[in-house]
Amino acid sequence: MDFSYFLEIVPHIVSASLPAAASHAKMAPMERMEELLKIDISKKMPRKAAVLMLFYPKGTQTTIVLIVRNVYEGVHSGQIAFPGGKYEIEDRDLSFTALRETHEEVGVIPDLVEIKKDFTPIYIPPSNFMVHPFLGISNTELDFTPDPSEVARIIELPLDVFLKDEILVNVTIPTSYAEEIEVPAFQIEEQIVWGATAMILSELKDVIKSVLQSQRGQ
Repeated sequence: MDFSYFLEIVPHIVSASLPAAASHAKMAPMERMEELLKIDISKKMPRKAAVLMLFYPKGTQTTIVLIVRNVYEGVHSGQIAFPGGKYEIEDRDLSFTALRETHEEVGVIPDLVEIKKDFTPIYIPPSNFMVHPFLGISNTELDFTPDPSEVARIIELPLDVFLKDEILVNVTIPTSYAEEIEVPAFQIEEQIVWGATAMILSELKDVIKSVLQSQRGQ
């Protein structure tokens, strides 16, 4: 999608209602949904985190950045994710957290990004985090400098590819709560994106597609 056209529809994305759990459920493993229904999240006192869904032009095309996390001892080792991380007491708010962590992880200066909309928070049981996604826009093409201690690789995903239904797959993988289960996922550059990131992507995709459909109908 041409970036200039994307900027035209951004106000409609900002004003769009969020499908929330309806979108999350499309990409949630059945076991995860069953677990969430049993949990009183307020009693878990989850830690807060924020991620940035960052759109920018690459050439003329609208692109979103994802990261491949390094392999380490932890539940999110090696996974595909948005730039982001945990809220620190010094952060003035969660959007600041998303910008700060994106700067630390991939080198994008916060002044180059405008936060446009917060999306539906999502709870991650294995790590006890409540993750707050933010939609951000940069009007300039970006050069990424990944932090080698946290980021193994950058994925620059064209919006046109993201919106294709062909990237939706079902895969069988081991998880932190089951040895082997079938999960819905996005297949992006031979990488499998599942779990919380896939659930956040699902809401983002549904909102953008809804806006595009409404624009075509005018």
